[in-house]
Amino acid sequence: MQKSTLPIWLACWALAVASGIVFRPVLPVDETRYLAVAWEMWFRDDFIVPYLNGEPYHHKPPLLFWLMTAGWSVFGVNEWWPRLVAPLFAVATLCGSVRLASLLWPDDKITPQLTPLFLVGTAFWAIFQTVTMFDMMLATFTVMGFLGVVSAWRTGGWMGWLWVGLAIGLGVLAKGPAILLHILPVALLAPWWGPKLPSAPDQPLIRWGQWYFRLFIAFLIGAVIALAWAIPAGIQGGEEYRNMIFWGQSAGRIVKSFDHARPFWWYLAVIPPLLLPWLLWPQLWRNMRSKFGLSDGAFRLLAAWVAPAVFVFSLISGKQLHYLLPEFAAFAMLFARVLSDQVDQPVSRLNRALVAAFFAVLCILLLLFPHLSEVISNPQRFELLDPYWGGALAIMVVLVWFLGARSVGAAVKVIAVCMSGLVLVTHLVAKDKLDQTYDLTPIAIALKGYEDKGYALANFGTYHGQFQFLGRLKTPLAQLGIDYDETTEYIDSTNKGVVVTYYYRRNMPVFPEDAVPFEEFRFRDFNVKIWSIDLFKKYRKLGNRT
Repeated sequence: MQKSTLPIWLACWALAVASGIVFRPVLPVDETRYLAVAWEMWFRDDFIVPYLNGEPYHHKPPLLFWLMTAGWSVFGVNEWWPRLVAPLFAVATLCGSVRLASLLWPDDKITPQLTPLFLVGTAFWAIFQTVTMFDMMLATFTVMGFLGVVSAWRTGGWMGWLWVGLAIGLGVLAKGPAILLHILPVALLAPWWGPKLPSAPDQPLIRWGQWYFRLFIAFLIGAVIALAWAIPAGIQGGEEYRNMIFWGQSAGRIVKSFDHARPFWWYLAVIPPLLLPWLLWPQLWRNMRSKFGLSDGAFRLLAAWVAPAVFVFSLISGKQLHYLLPEFAAFAMLFARVLSDQVDQPVSRLNRALVAAFFAVLCILLLLFPHLSEVISNPQRFELLDPYWGGALAIMVVLVWFLGARSVGAAVKVIAVCMSGLVLVTHLVAKDKLDQTYDLTPIAIALKGYEDKGYALANFGTYHGQFQFLGRLKTPLAQLGIDYDETTEYIDSTNKGVVVTYYYRRNMPVFPEDAVPFEEFRFRDFNVKIWSIDLFKKYRKLGNRT
């Protein structure tokens, strides 16, 4: 396996990401929210304090929004660029993982070649690299930080620590202090893994007092980078915003999650399925038992990377799958290393059969969707799926069985390509469903028309900014039905306006049968109706208080 695998894993990345951008709309509420914040930053021409629906947005730092607006300054305001920012960080993580594997095993030329293939061939990574969120940025800065740590160990110089400081600072600007939970344990545990790394001939003797002093300096560099934004933003954003970005958000998620509260053991339960299809490859796990040992400093570093992060995040109340995305590069390097000396060996029928069965089962399930109405309690959720695209997965079964038989190296390449094909097929199967039930663009465009005509805009219930970017709206939407007095005051004081309402098992205002909404749409399982504010004035319909 002498040729570079770069063309293969880059093509895998491009196929998955392109399928997401072309066949999937901007998904509410996360993707629409983040594009809304960037849009508001753009038209306000204010790049210090992020805003959402006219209010300071303290939930996330500004780096993602800065990069979105930076692209708009070059390409003009569009939808494709902000959706490409996070996937570009996925490429950066893949490249950084190749370099990190080279530093950990300097005499091993195979592991760096296999690492990105294992990463793009992991189900969770393959899907998540197409999504606009913050964790892929965090994965990049985590790998960047470890590049600095290992470089500092190898050379004893300051350049590696400058990289660590830069990674910490940018990581904080990407997603707050969570970057420290990924980087610091490895740096602090250097006496455990460092002496076990293969030594270079001219590697200096490490003095631990100096090591931890320089780590502290790197931490200060990161803090300075983060505070260069946080201090001006805290001053400009006001006391409440300042309290939230400096303390409230992080403390709230650690002590008691605002959302996504799950039990301590949750990550241990969900990580194995996220490693599909590699979870189904006995040859990989058999080699893991024989080759994985804590006598190897690189394996120790990977353990120091994954175990503390999983443990600490398990202690934190709020848990989401993507919080551990930065650790998947470690899994990929581990898998690549344990198979690195077997790339030219054949793959047994059992190994091929289990992975092929993974794609075969998915193929059968997709093809059977139209015939499952009797066993699915809510069949309308599947009515817009196009299951016959699932037949393409049969091609992947054939590829895994025949091409994967050549060698372990060939099998890894084939599985990586097939996983990107699975992402494409998933988007094709769900395209009509997503377009008709998740695309908010028609509603947003309708609201833009009302805004241009001078109507005040309101949303009945909590509003997450889902229409702001898609409709290029510049005025906030009032949130009605949450506070009775505020809702009453708004209705009484607004002479020309429209209200967006959502009808499905919710306490929404119900008007007489002769009352006709301005417009009606579908979103997920909701009937979305746009009413004139005059109906609220006439019938005094205020939701929970009528």
